[in-house]
Amino acid sequence: MDKQSKILIVDDEQMVTKTLDMLLGLEGFSYVTTYNNPIDALEWLKDNEVDLIISDFYMPQLNGIDFFTKAIKLQKDVSTILLTGYADKENAIRAINEIGIFKYIEKPWDNDNLIINIKNALTQTRLKKELKEKIEQLQIANEKLENYSKNLEETVRLRTLELSKANSKLNAIITNCADGIILFDNNLRIIDTNQASVSLFGQNKKQLVSKNFFELVVSEKRQFLKSDLNSKKSLFLRNYYLINYEKDAKIPVEISIAPVVDEDKNFYVAVIRDVTYQKETERLRDDFIATLTHDLRTPLLATISGLDFVLDKSLGDVNEKQQNLFCAMKKSSEDMLGLVNALLEVYRYDSGKIYLCKTNFDIKKLALECIDELKPLSQKANIELKLETEEGELFINADKNEIRRVLINLIGNAIKHSQKSDRVDIKINKKEKDLIVDIIDYGIGLSKEDCEKLFNRFSQGTNQKRSSSTGLGLYLSRQIIEAHNGRIHVDSALNKGAKFSFELKNSINDCKVIL
Repeated sequence: MDKQSKILIVDDEQMVTKTLDMLLGLEGFSYVTTYNNPIDALEWLKDNEVDLIISDFYMPQLNGIDFFTKAIKLQKDVSTILLTGYADKENAIRAINEIGIFKYIEKPWDNDNLIINIKNALTQTRLKKELKEKIEQLQIANEKLENYSKNLEETVRLRTLELSKANSKLNAIITNCADGIILFDNNLRIIDTNQASVSLFGQNKKQLVSKNFFELVVSEKRQFLKSDLNSKKSLFLRNYYLINYEKDAKIPVEISIAPVVDEDKNFYVAVIRDVTYQKETERLRDDFIATLTHDLRTPLLATISGLDFVLDKSLGDVNEKQQNLFCAMKKSSEDMLGLVNALLEVYRYDSGKIYLCKTNFDIKKLALECIDELKPLSQKANIELKLETEEGELFINADKNEIRRVLINLIGNAIKHSQKSDRVDIKINKKEKDLIVDIIDYGIGLSKEDCEKLFNRFSQGTNQKRSSSTGLGLYLSRQIIEAHNGRIHVDSALNKGAKFSFELKNSINDCKVIL
């Protein structure tokens, strides 16, 4: 901004004005005007605004102090620098006291020091102008405040009328909204409803008021508790059903819940959307994907089996180039089969067709088996897999194969993303009857925004291309843990690694099973 400032230089010696003009030009100042006669400079100042005036003290037509006195009358906010000889110090000091010049500089000057003082003087001018603008704004604000105070009664009347109109519009929107709107209290008791809610529930408003809202909308996975409510955060509930007793039907719905504070009392507003059509569309889509992926498995398995015959030379010898090509083809087919299997597993969980086969097993032993299985991958990446846990066995009640899938996925991801690190930590702990497992890597980490969407279906991880996978592994892991009534989450920050954790509530089983 200072480089665009306007500077006026006045000195009776042309050599001085040319030297200063050239110096400022080299420093990038584009708007420099010079005069060798202070009288001419004053005439020019009447029609032109500047930010800084640099003037000599001794000039035949007018000395520097008298020139600055007249210039400041023309432009009050301008900063001034006086060029003076050593013998003129007293006059320079007098100029500072009488007319408030910013600085006096002795001849011959040091170019670096002169440029610094010029920049400081321009900063002073800018600050003066900003202060002046703020004062003007404050004066305008004070005038508005005075006018507002004089017309307060009228303003209140107009605002009341506006609020009344806005309230009428809001009531019309709520009344005619296609989604159901329910207001309920801390005890989950319904306080008020709109007409769409009445139609959805198949009951009139009087029948709905005072009923427990979460006895009318239910989830097959878990019961909603008062502790789930937060007076500061909104909730979004999926996979809930609204019970319509009139039609004897369960209607799939999505529910958005937001807190409302009214006279220090917490209320909640729930917006209920019928998603019957969406669910049917999702079912058709998922059935199509399930059928397609299921039909893909047979040719893939046949391809892999055929390639195995070629690679083990059952069909004859193959040369090295052919061997490499068939190995690459087999690896590609196995990756494709893994994707197909993952899609099928996701479909099974989403459609509720998964059945957990829970047994009692030692989670520590299972973790060691997973570490052994992933050793080739960790050794290739020069990463040590370190298991930290208490001594002794730790038996839990869960689906062993599904928990193995989660451990393999989380540890495998940690290995892939442990860039510039030499270890991955696996920690197994218990808290009363709850199992807590942490998988910690020391890689590139995740931002807060990426953490929030990481467990969604087809999430690719991060904006930094942390993962090039299909994005089904973590989604499937979340489905498995939630099917066990557990919780999975991630704590991370960019360039500080990531900690993936899952908890299985009431899963610790102290009774060892001997087979």
